[in-house]
Amino acid sequence: MPQIEQIWSFPSQIFWLAITFAALFLVIWKVAAPRISSVLEARQRRIEDNLDKAANFKREAEAAIEAYEAAIAESRVKAHELINEASHSVAAEAAASEAALAEKLQVRIAESEEAITKAKQEAIAGLRDVALDVASAVVEKLSGESPESANVNQAVDTALKARS
Repeated sequence: MPQIEQIWSFPSQIFWLAITFAALFLVIWKVAAPRISSVLEARQRRIEDNLDKAANFKREAEAAIEAYEAAIAESRVKAHELINEASHSVAAEAAASEAALAEKLQVRIAESEEAITKAKQEAIAGLRDVALDVASAVVEKLSGESPESANVNQAVDTALKARS
């Protein structure tokens, strides 16, 4: 066994170790290391490209968010303007309809007052006739004689003027 015979096999083991080490070093140095470094460089480039793309997407997203917020703010302003405009137009229409209604009511009130005055005059005129008949009937019942119509007319007119 070579482990036990250290003196005789030691120089050949060192020789083969040096040759194997040198061969392995050359293979790693010339073949594996360049491939690994090229893979690492490509990977680093892809990572940097992806980071650049991510930064661009972030800027675009921030710009889109700002545009979105500006559009929302503008929409809110327009909505407030439309609401104010609509409320003003509704208020103006309400005022116009209220004025028209007030005018119609004034006309109806005037017509009603005229009708009441006319009805009052007719009632008073009818009342005069009734008062004449009643006064004549009362005087006739109390005195037994029929009064003159001129005297009854004068007494009823005087009483009505005193009440007016």
